[in-house]
Amino acid sequence: MGDLVRVETEGGICRITLNRPGVMNALNRPLRAELTAALRAGHAARVIVLTGAGRAFCSGQDLTDAEGLDEAGFEATLNGEYVPMIRAITEAPVPVIAAVNGAAAGAGANLALACDLVIAAESAVFIQAFARIGLIPDAGGTSFLPRRVGFQRAMGAALLAEPVGARQAEAWGMIWEAVPDAQLQQVVAARAAKLAQGPTGAYAALKEALRGAFDQPLEAQLALEARLQGLCGASADFREGVAAFLEKRVPDFCGR
Repeated sequence: MGDLVRVETEGGICRITLNRPGVMNALNRPLRAELTAALRAGHAARVIVLTGAGRAFCSGQDLTDAEGLDEAGFEATLNGEYVPMIRAITEAPVPVIAAVNGAAAGAGANLALACDLVIAAESAVFIQAFARIGLIPDAGGTSFLPRRVGFQRAMGAALLAEPVGARQAEAWGMIWEAVPDAQLQQVVAARAAKLAQGPTGAYAALKEALRGAFDQPLEAQLALEARLQGLCGASADFREGVAAFLEKRVPDFCGR
């Protein structure tokens, strides 16, 4: 891995840190490539934690990186670089936690919203900044935002491009929780450790079920639930979970 992304793996937890603090971890082409590769490699862990170095999570597209930002290049850049990056998160078979340590703006906000759990420092802000420069939300923002907060709040956040503080984002259901700045890393570490000890096979199945819930009718969702529950019910983790419950002990899940 290069210098633009730091990766640390311990105890089944893959911690990925965007490492361009001098420009608030703005996304240029090399960073996008490194991040996508790191996320894909993180699929082999039990949990992925994504955060930013310095005072920001991610300020979005680096507007000084002109390559791919001309009229002909936008669509190609999104399809070729942003889509694989977002899919590396949404297709991860393990839980992905965004630890938002500061500003998350533009594509940086939607990078966080692509994750399964978003835990933010109280001082963090989320800004759908695209309209400020004549663009629409991308990096999955037009999908993630209305699903999390509803149509009117999504429309207001996109049209007005105003900062949404972490506590407001929590109240809206945009994120899982906002915590005092000094406690962010401790809270994220505890959440990640709990998930790393959990039934990761079941986590993969529930992610598949929940992420598809908005895209199909009830009948199809019921069929998907039944199929995935059948797989979970045949797993070693289910047998271990039941045995641990009956024996009144902590289960030792293996992820199978």
